[in-house]
Amino acid sequence: MSKMTEAARGKVCQMRLEGCLPGTETVVFAHLNGAGIGLKHKVNDIHFGFFSCINCHDLYDGRKQASPPYDPGFLRSEANEACIRTFKILAKENVLKL
Repeated sequence: MSKMTEAARGKVCQMRLEGCLPGTETVVFAHLNGAGIGLKHKVNDIHFGFFSCINCHDLYDGRKQASPPYDPGFLRSEANEACIRTFKILAKENVLKL
């Protein structure tokens, strides 16, 4: 487990979709899907990822559907925003050195 994935413990979900469980033990370091290498492939932690609760992670990865379903472009946009928020947290905590 990398320092970035370990840093997710005890953090607040940065994806913030409907049904979010923001401050729970279910928050993990979720990886962006695809990122130029195709779906179903994890990207490197240092490149793309965000703190996500199990609910938001399942919605983003398609294991769960919202009603009505989220537009895939919206989910990509929200994940990118979550990635930015997460990297700001990681930089502030000196987990990610810029």
